[in-house]
Amino acid sequence: MKRTPFFKILIANRGEIALRIMRTARRLGYGVVAVYSDADRDALHVREADQAVRIGEALPAQSYLRIEAIVAAARASGADAVHPGYGFLAENEDFAQACREAGLVFIGPSAEAIRAMGNKAGAKDIMRAAGVPCVPGYQGADQSDAVMLAEARKIGFPVMIKAVAGGGGRGMRLVADAAKFPDALASARSEAQGAFGDPKVILERAIVEPRHIEIQVFGDRYGNAIHLGERDCSVQRRHQKLIEEAPSPKVSPELRARMGAVAVTAAKTIGYEGAGTLEFLLDPGGEFYFMEMNTRLQVEHPVTEAITGLDLVELQLRVAAGEPLGFRQEDIQFSGHAIEVRLCSEDAGHEFMPQSGRMALWQMPEGVRVEHALQSGSEIPPYYDSMIAKIVSHGADRDEARGRLISGLERTAAFGVTTNQGFLIACLRHPGFARGEATTAFIGNHLDELLAPRADDTADAALAALLLYVTHPDAPPWRGGRSLAAVFPLTTRIDLGHGAREVDIMREREGSYVASLDGGAWRFEIDELGVDTIRFRTNGMMVSAKFLRDRDRLYFLDRGVTVAVRDLTLSTPVSAAASGGDGRVRAAMNGRVVALLVRVGEQVAAGQPVMTLEAMKMEHVHVAGVAGTVSSIDVSEGEQVTTGKIVVEIAAAQ
Repeated sequence: MKRTPFFKILIANRGEIALRIMRTARRLGYGVVAVYSDADRDALHVREADQAVRIGEALPAQSYLRIEAIVAAARASGADAVHPGYGFLAENEDFAQACREAGLVFIGPSAEAIRAMGNKAGAKDIMRAAGVPCVPGYQGADQSDAVMLAEARKIGFPVMIKAVAGGGGRGMRLVADAAKFPDALASARSEAQGAFGDPKVILERAIVEPRHIEIQVFGDRYGNAIHLGERDCSVQRRHQKLIEEAPSPKVSPELRARMGAVAVTAAKTIGYEGAGTLEFLLDPGGEFYFMEMNTRLQVEHPVTEAITGLDLVELQLRVAAGEPLGFRQEDIQFSGHAIEVRLCSEDAGHEFMPQSGRMALWQMPEGVRVEHALQSGSEIPPYYDSMIAKIVSHGADRDEARGRLISGLERTAAFGVTTNQGFLIACLRHPGFARGEATTAFIGNHLDELLAPRADDTADAALAALLLYVTHPDAPPWRGGRSLAAVFPLTTRIDLGHGAREVDIMREREGSYVASLDGGAWRFEIDELGVDTIRFRTNGMMVSAKFLRDRDRLYFLDRGVTVAVRDLTLSTPVSAAASGGDGRVRAAMNGRVVALLVRVGEQVAAGQPVMTLEAMKMEHVHVAGVAGTVSSIDVSEGEQVTTGKIVVEIAAAQ
């Protein structure tokens, strides 16, 4: 055996990824070192590590990609091994090679294996030679616009454009017809260049409404390789996974054996060492096609851990130290069902736009596995992926796992930054998902249902008025029972996200409260009022709710949905300028300007793209709110902007 012992591990990643790896490393007796950018100076993964080395400067988004800085951090801290985490440099052959040359144990596959599988075009050639079925497409060296369009026509629309060096849905576009192809190609190239430093793309035939199935494989340096079953990652938005489960509800034991055998053959073909994932599309007829191999541990690995009882990070560390796998394929047993959701700081109702800011209250549920790196008061920076937590449930069967996950999400308190919490619950409750029928088209096909507004938010408005009334800084301390104070209503003006509305709230002498709005009245009897919890009775029902008042903002949790309220009682009316109707285009989020699409003096139409902003690894096109002439451009490409900053001004046409 060829051993490569190590004693201290530098984790070249951030957030929940770093904390997850630290947990297992410490259990096995290793020291742990974190790295951090300026944006993460006070992050939890920094405080939890034995040591932490600053590697970031002016652009925090690029800090974790600086190979020389990370290698230098390992040397400075005395680390003799590096774990790359799940992203950033995990699939970078140059990083693996740099670690090797520096005498550091790289906890992952060899640079040669990463190089072989990291390029989508080259990986397909290797897989075809190994007899693995692949999606038909084009991965030629000629990347000219004319050739790409001609090849797309040969393949037949719809086609998928994919970044050669890509992953995580970045640099990927689904194109329905030839007319939309040029713009989609330019956009995919731009995003690929920004995310991976390589604008090259490949084309694939778009398989209509497939399932996204991936097989977890493990190999050691002695030629052993096994698979740990499949994960179904079909529920996606923007080609990025949102819900993952193991096993797949549509993979039979026979199909699992076939796909697993193909995956193991592929791993052995390249002498693969460590954790890897082969991703496939499973069409409605039961045929599967290789898409790509991720030469790293996946974000969704906890569902595999749940059904196998294995710690995949522990396996990574043991294999990297030179130990053999220690078990055979027939030793792998599966138990129950597991489902994971990705809790993201994004606004599902506005095209899943990333959100950043201060998380005022952060309380995670018990009874389910939660991977996160936040606490109340944490800042969510705009530079990184929007995923802020993974919530994982395990049950004897799929229905039990689904029920536990819904219950956990309903008890999750994330106040201050908009998340997709309610959207995830809607997905899990949807009859199609409950029946195990979700494909990659699930969100697109059911988006209106999943985003359907609450049938009646009058109850929310009434409760909001009550909470604002009893938590007002000048309000007398709440006490149960009768009051001798005079009875008169107080008018509260609030906004639940759909415009201002007025509610009259009044405390009656016998101690109850009445909220009047929209011609009706809601009566509340408070049983208990705590710092962040209220228990009350209304219409014969006792209800408990978690809440937080943060200056003029109020948040409360109702059946898994976070209701965010603005107290407008003392505010002056605000115009609708944010829509761009005043001729000013404003940044919709914190981010970096990656493209200015117009020039001063240019005539533009309403709805015409004027600027592209990159936030949380995704590009977002901003459009003109009015037709007219561009009178001013107030930013430059590469500039970091904050939410609401005016970026382009347009003199409206008369």
